[in-house]
Amino acid sequence: MALTDAPPRHSPTWPIPGEKRPLIIGFAGGSGSGKTTIANAVVDAVGTDSVTLIQHDSYYRDQSSIPLEDRAKTNFDHPDSLETELLVEHLEELRDGLSIERPVYDFATHTRSDDTVTVRPESAIIVEGILVLVDPELRKLMDLRIYIDTESDLRLMRRLSRDILERGRTVESVLEQYLATVRPMHQQFVEPSKRYADLIVPEGYNASAVSAVTSAIQNVLAVR
Repeated sequence: MALTDAPPRHSPTWPIPGEKRPLIIGFAGGSGSGKTTIANAVVDAVGTDSVTLIQHDSYYRDQSSIPLEDRAKTNFDHPDSLETELLVEHLEELRDGLSIERPVYDFATHTRSDDTVTVRPESAIIVEGILVLVDPELRKLMDLRIYIDTESDLRLMRRLSRDILERGRTVESVLEQYLATVRPMHQQFVEPSKRYADLIVPEGYNASAVSAVTSAIQNVLAVR
C-alpha cells in the first residue's frame, strides 16, 4: 500500500449521507513533491463535473505597488506571502453553495492579474499548496488532509526543471532562492505541518495513492 500505516492525526469529518455541502480535501507537501501531479490525477479520475482544484499559489498577495526589482525579493515560501484569509472566505462561500471569483497570479511580474476565474461549488474541492496545512482556519475547513512526502533532492530537481522551463528563470536564481528561502521555510513550516495530515503519501506520485484518494472521494459522493 502506498499510503503510510500510521494512525491519522485528525479524524476526517466526512459529510453525512445526503448532505449537499462540498467535500474539501487538502493536498500539501514541499515544492516539487508531486502534489500537483497527484491532485490533477485525482481530478481527472473523479471528473471535472464533480471535483474542482484550487491552488493556494493563486492567492499570493498583489505586489503591484512595489517596484519590479523589489518584488522578486519577497519570501514566497513564507505563509505571510499568501492571502490565506481570502482563500478561507472563498472556501466558506463554496461550502455554502456560492460561486467565487478566484484570483489569477502572474509569476513573471509577481502581481495579481485584473482577471479572475469563476469557480463553482462542485461536489468535491481539492485545495493544493505547500502551506495549506499550516493555517489552522484553513485546516478546519478540510474533511481530509493529505501530505505528499518526497526527498529533498528529488524536489529540488523538479523545482529547477519547472522554474527554468515554465517561468524563464536561470539555474543560479533558482538555487539562490532555494537556499535563501525554500529550504529554510520548508524546515520551519512545511515539514512540521505533516503532523496534521490524515494520510501521508511517500515518494511523490504513485498510482496506489491516486487510487486510494479517488476511491475515498467517489465513495463519499456515491452515498449522497
